[in-house]
Amino acid sequence: MAQVPKSILWVDDEGDLLEPHRIFLRSKGYEVEWASNADDAVEMLRRQPFDLLLLDEQMTGKRGLEAYRDVREMAPNLPVVMVTKSEEDSTLNEALGANIRDYMVKPISPRQVLSVVTKILEGPKIRQQAIARRFVERFRAIELERDRDLDWRGWIDRFDELMRWDVDLAAAGEMGLYESLRGLYPAMHREFANFMRTSYPAWLSNLEGNRPPLSIDIISEFVLPILEKDRAAVFVVVDCLRLDQWRVLEPLLAPFFEVETTHYYAVLPTATPYSRNSLFSGLFPGEIAARMPDWWGNADREDESLNAHERELLESHLQEICGGPTPVRYHKISTAANSDDLERHMGTAIGQEGVSAFVFNFVDLLTHGRSESQILYEVARDEIALRQITRQWFQRSALFTLLKEAANRKLSVILTTDHGSIHCNTPATVFAKRDASANLRYKFGEDLRAERPEQALLFPNEDAIRLPRRGNGANTLLATGDCFFVYPTKLREYQSRYRGSFLHGGVTPEEVILPLALLTPRT
Repeated sequence: MAQVPKSILWVDDEGDLLEPHRIFLRSKGYEVEWASNADDAVEMLRRQPFDLLLLDEQMTGKRGLEAYRDVREMAPNLPVVMVTKSEEDSTLNEALGANIRDYMVKPISPRQVLSVVTKILEGPKIRQQAIARRFVERFRAIELERDRDLDWRGWIDRFDELMRWDVDLAAAGEMGLYESLRGLYPAMHREFANFMRTSYPAWLSNLEGNRPPLSIDIISEFVLPILEKDRAAVFVVVDCLRLDQWRVLEPLLAPFFEVETTHYYAVLPTATPYSRNSLFSGLFPGEIAARMPDWWGNADREDESLNAHERELLESHLQEICGGPTPVRYHKISTAANSDDLERHMGTAIGQEGVSAFVFNFVDLLTHGRSESQILYEVARDEIALRQITRQWFQRSALFTLLKEAANRKLSVILTTDHGSIHCNTPATVFAKRDASANLRYKFGEDLRAERPEQALLFPNEDAIRLPRRGNGANTLLATGDCFFVYPTKLREYQSRYRGSFLHGGVTPEEVILPLALLTPRT
């Protein structure tokens, strides 16, 4: 079936002089109609749709910008290119202020016109085809590379590339290729679990050896250098932010910051009570429980109170690595009221010296809320939708306002997260005694085991992964892949309630390999 050619309406009172341009565009497959004034153009738009409007600014009768307002009422989505003899800044600013798609100054060449027309009408298709072509060329190589043994750096590189393809293919609408990419994920999850089974305990047994940055290193390795250089640092933690979500937020910050993104590994389990406390304290969970038993001593408790002392942990950590007290401002934003309060007091929320720390819980609340709300489940149905909602929230959030305020005040920012999440669709039956914890991606208790061993990692020694001691015989069971734990006695209830949930606490790249961005204000 032949493709219908794109149609262009060119409005200009010097039509005879434009005939070479129209002939050239027709030779490239475009249909081109001409109108000598704004009124005729509006009448033609009433009779038939066009794909693009080329509009002269200085015509007899209505000016181009006056005609543009009439066109906008009739065809609000029609892209318009302004063509003018004027090189005055005021005309350009007026056109850009009216949301004109592009702008050309006469005299213009046929090639110049073709370039603008192609960019607007064919640009998305050309970009889509280019992305598809690059992925097809790379896909076979990615498949062959699966058999390579990777170290921690290699896993970061592989996962980062897959997340870039995930975002780009979805944005290009290449859903067939997107599904091919997603077909690589089960093998990736199995291989990563096998890698972490031996590597994670090895890293923790030799912290001076070859290992990645972990949660415990973030303040000392990334925040402290900024603090020493500038006397003030802004530290932002977006709870439960995946790498792919960060990739769709990153371009929004480019006008304000030079953005340098690196990665680190979350401590296990990848759950807020463990990963975020380690982030602020510079300590592993077992060390926190041993040093601060009054704050964090009840290892059987699994609730928000375990994160009630983040400010104190941060102050203690900074005092230890700085050799003395360091001013700390700490804000946790979990509700709309918290966001409004931060917006009202933005001028004083960031200190002139010391560390200004902010925790934003929206993404975590969204991922958890999907399990309880049918509406949230529908609007955040999968990874693509979750990215879109995260971007929409960020654009109107107190977090974006905070970052722009930091940029205005020329303050550098470290922005990161404490853990990611995984879209869980596979129930994994586990057997445990009644004393086992109730989490869906990680469990503590005696005699823990998964019905299918490949669905979980079992760590029988708490000290090997530096977790709080829970008594003799206590084990740690961490889910792998897209599994969530269910008991044989409540199999149907858990399957129907939690299948399709975004969860965390297990061992997948989505939960463990995390973005960390240094945001340096543009001068």
